[in-house]
Order: sequence, then C-alpha cells, then structure tokens
Amino acid sequence: MSYALIFTEQYNRRALRFIKRHPELKKPYLKTLQLLEANPFHPSLRIHALQGKLQHLHSVSINLSYRITLELQISETEIILVDVGDHEAVY
Repeated sequence: MSYALIFTEQYNRRALRFIKRHPELKKPYLKTLQLLEANPFHPSLRIHALQGKLQHLHSVSINLSYRITLELQISETEIILVDVGDHEAVY
C-alpha cells in the first residue's frame, strides 16, 4: 500500500529553505520522502509520536540530526508534512 504525501504551501517553503541551507542533505531528504510514501513504518525512518504541545504529530528521521514532523492519518492513507529541520527547529 502506498501513502499519499500532502505538501502544504507552508511546508514547501520550509523544505526549500532547508535544502538551500543544507544542499548536502538533498539526497537523504528525498530518500526519506520516498520511504515515507512507500512505508511510513520502515525501520530506518524511526517514526515516533511526539508529546506535549506536539502530541498530534509524529517525527521521522532524515539522519541522526535532522527530522521531518508530520501528521499521520492512517485511516485515509495520507501523510501531511508539517516541518523539516534539525532537532531544535522542529521540536
């Protein structure tokens, strides 16, 4: 089963800024999106639910330092991307 990634305008702006700041992460970032679309529970994504004020969101890893936060709507097979950046920026 494939999931539909939903790219909001706000997310697209953040992602563009992220890639401009970190061009070396473009390939791992795109690989993360491909894995997320194919199987959001793939072990290398290290998906986990967030807590506190972000408790309605999940996080996946691009690498050890950078994350993508997202809304995961399993019942509708949609994944809404919310933010991308380092640990400090997205949490």
